[in-house]
Amino acid sequence: MPDMKKHLYILTGASRGMGLAMAKQLLQAGHTLLCISRHANPALSTLAIQTGAHLTQWTQDLADGQAASERLQAWLQAENSANWASVNLINNAGVIPPIVPLGHSSPADLALALRVGLEAPMALSAAFLGATENWPLPRKVLNISSGLGRYPMASQAAYCAAKAGMDHFTRCMALDEALQPNGAKVCSLAPGVIDTDMQVQLRGAAGEAFPDQSKFLQLKAQGQLSSPAQAAEQVLRFLTHPDFGREPVADVRG
Repeated sequence: MPDMKKHLYILTGASRGMGLAMAKQLLQAGHTLLCISRHANPALSTLAIQTGAHLTQWTQDLADGQAASERLQAWLQAENSANWASVNLINNAGVIPPIVPLGHSSPADLALALRVGLEAPMALSAAFLGATENWPLPRKVLNISSGLGRYPMASQAAYCAAKAGMDHFTRCMALDEALQPNGAKVCSLAPGVIDTDMQVQLRGAAGEAFPDQSKFLQLKAQGQLSSPAQAAEQVLRFLTHPDFGREPVADVRG
């Protein structure tokens, strides 16, 4: 008889942009999906009914990474690993604070960007790895990073710092997991330049506060942006590749 076990995916930031596109593609493929976002997306519920895939949506503010991770840990501990062919965590959620020099940034905006973009992925990864460490099946953590985690940009200190931190904690996580009998495969992946609300925010920033604004205007004008659906397809293909996790920090563009 064929193996009827499902693949379990846990995805943050699934209500819009590339996260929404990934959620749709996972449901269309019939996978079981837990989405963690500030807002549920009714279109995903409709799609799950149409495809027969199992969907759970948590409305959870990832600015409170402790609450999100404790909820995820309890949920995973109540699951039977025998039901799953694999389990995958995709930390996709992120926040760009107001695009201004660091000296003009508010403490609240900086805290939000770091909590959602760095603290929550670390806490969720810790909960995921701890709750599944004895599961005898493939486990993967995919952190959605950015080229801005590797290259500095003016007026982007908080976002750059969050993504750089994500890259580096993924390197540490890879070292930890390499010592485990069934260690998880992990990677912090830059998904390329995508035409999302984040790009709209960057293009609309005040030029005097954001010296690189013209670069983002050119990317749009020259058609160099991937659509959310295209980017999601690339990212999910990367996640399922046999070499996933060989390098802890990577870029879909090679």
